[in-house]
Amino acid sequence: MFEKVNPAHPDKVADRIAGALVDIAYSKEENPKIAVEVLLGHGVCHIIAETSVHLSEEDVAAAVHRIAGDLAVDYVEVPQDGRLSENQRNGVRCGDNGIFKGVPITDEQKKLSAIARDIYSSYHYDGKYILDGDRLIICQSNAKTVHLRETYPDAEVNPLGDWTGGSDVDAGATNRKLGSDMADSVTGGGLHGKDLSKADVSVNIYAWLKAQETGKPVELCCAIGDDTVDGIPYAEIVETVRKYIMEKGSFEKFAEWGLV
Repeated sequence: MFEKVNPAHPDKVADRIAGALVDIAYSKEENPKIAVEVLLGHGVCHIIAETSVHLSEEDVAAAVHRIAGDLAVDYVEVPQDGRLSENQRNGVRCGDNGIFKGVPITDEQKKLSAIARDIYSSYHYDGKYILDGDRLIICQSNAKTVHLRETYPDAEVNPLGDWTGGSDVDAGATNRKLGSDMADSVTGGGLHGKDLSKADVSVNIYAWLKAQETGKPVELCCAIGDDTVDGIPYAEIVETVRKYIMEKGSFEKFAEWGLV
């Protein structure tokens, strides 16, 4: 059983905006420290950024408008906590306490991810999809149910009828769709809106990559300040994940679909 949402779902729009702001920070410094929270809906986008790098209100608004349309932008920027900054002063160390797990993705999860991408290629609007064995549920906004049934005749399509979604129907917030992004690897740490020093980003992705490589579940824990995790220098884990993110194109592009 697996649920997937597409990049136009309001929660994913929030993740994408957060990722875009992290990209801006990385365009200014090689290793910025930043954590972004986004809440959007009903014409307004609220953003709080704890950051070592100043982001101009113009750049922030441009990212919001490009991704989410003509929303009013409420942007609050504060410096990173001094103790957190000191933790990274003399080298790259684990940026948070946490437990993390990576689990190989299943055939069912791969199948639904492919279905979600196929539908989104035709309908760039808010959508959510569920696969439970042979039961496929498709909720796709701005699409005719009859058209979707032509491709997926056995699916349950738009149970309440044709609908128009987006942030005027449903508010969105960062890291609220981790089940869609991580499948069985989901833990308490959010993937989006954070720099690579954050264990929620780097250790989560590292554990997921290791699970896909080995075909076995991976469980890790770390404490803030650790310079190794899983016997690997934390700096090396960060570089592995940096490469992975850049292969996706950017933090914003990674946020579109997550790990699955």
